[in-house]
Amino acid sequence: MILDQFDLSGMAAVVSGAASGLGKAIAMAVAEAGADVTLADRNGEGMDETAHAISALGCTVVPHVCDVSEPEQIEALFQLHDRELGHVDFLGNVAGDGLLAQPEDMAIDDVKQVLQNLVVGRFAMCQQAGRRMLARQSGSIVNIGSLASITALGRGHIAYSMAMGAVVQMTRELSTAWSGRGVRVNAILPAQVLNPGLRERIASDPGLEVQYLSGIPRGRLGHPRDIKGLAVLLASPASSWITGTLIPMDGGNLAMNAGGTPGTGVF
Repeated sequence: MILDQFDLSGMAAVVSGAASGLGKAIAMAVAEAGADVTLADRNGEGMDETAHAISALGCTVVPHVCDVSEPEQIEALFQLHDRELGHVDFLGNVAGDGLLAQPEDMAIDDVKQVLQNLVVGRFAMCQQAGRRMLARQSGSIVNIGSLASITALGRGHIAYSMAMGAVVQMTRELSTAWSGRGVRVNAILPAQVLNPGLRERIASDPGLEVQYLSGIPRGRLGHPRDIKGLAVLLASPASSWITGTLIPMDGGNLAMNAGGTPGTGVF
């Protein structure tokens, strides 16, 4: 049966950023499909809520407080995963913070911190998972990027966009290096998704939502749940020939010309 290809029973996953937003949605999705999951996040309270929900599904869940900007903490995370779950079939590589500032004003130390959070941290996660997957000649890695990796956002996103551009190239390079040895690496590039941080920004500047929606033909902002189907697809054997791919999750944003107008029936 075709649906059997999406069954993740017997698989073990590691998902960062699992306390909220896209990380939580990915962790829930792979658990709902049958995988056991190790969770990583700095927010222990939020992560424990995710862990409780996964446990209620009957899956094994291992929560661990971890700052993914620190490679030593990532190594400890995977050592814990080894002890508790034994192997890694899927990595949902989500966590990492950006900082907003105009290019002419941004401190170099802040640029370094963003690159540490979003590039070095993501690479260290990939490296730890990849070593284990290569040993078994099997596994799937999904890096969360952004439309900012392939288009410019402005609004002070310079360091974030630089970092996400690196994540895209990292995904392509790792796929090229590892896919022939059984490890697939892909990236999902979301547009504006209503995670806690974006909700706070919209609350402080309601005009932002109108601005975002003007570029989204689908007519709504994204929700974390929108990634769940993609996560299960990319974790599963159903995507066994998909690797090195950048998948926009953007409500049609990239498809629309900058001067375009979402369809309203009015000419």
